[in-house]
Amino acid sequence: MAGSENSASWPQVELYTDGACSGNPGPGGWGTILRYQGVEKELSGGEKSTTNNRMELTAVIKGLEALKQPCRVAVYSDSSYIVNAINEGWLANWIARGWRKAAKKGQGKPVLNIDLWQGLSELLETHQVQFTWVKGHAGHAENERADRLAVAAIPQ
Repeated sequence: MAGSENSASWPQVELYTDGACSGNPGPGGWGTILRYQGVEKELSGGEKSTTNNRMELTAVIKGLEALKQPCRVAVYSDSSYIVNAINEGWLANWIARGWRKAAKKGQGKPVLNIDLWQGLSELLETHQVQFTWVKGHAGHAENERADRLAVAAIPQ
């Protein structure tokens, strides 16, 4: 979302993310793989009581937070919730409506996971980010690794 005429010189980073939940809600985990110039860093964590969507969002946020300077970031996620919210303009519309969903009549309901969406929105102002959906559990090597990180991070 963010952009700058100088962004062409920014570092190009790939970010592979996944979230997992044992029950929904239930204990959950998130996993992130950052790749820059062939060097990779894995991050993961978990929460005792959460939802899959919260873990998916957390994975993206933690990956972006790990960047030490503004970057051009290619995010790969199997979460249509996140990818569509960005690429279909839902996030921009939620912000324009005061963090409320669209409604056919009257005012829409509050956006779920608003705290995480607000955090992600701030990060999107710092970095130039492109979101790409990948099919989960379909042999995409990095998505499978991110999934293993997320599952391993679920609190027992």
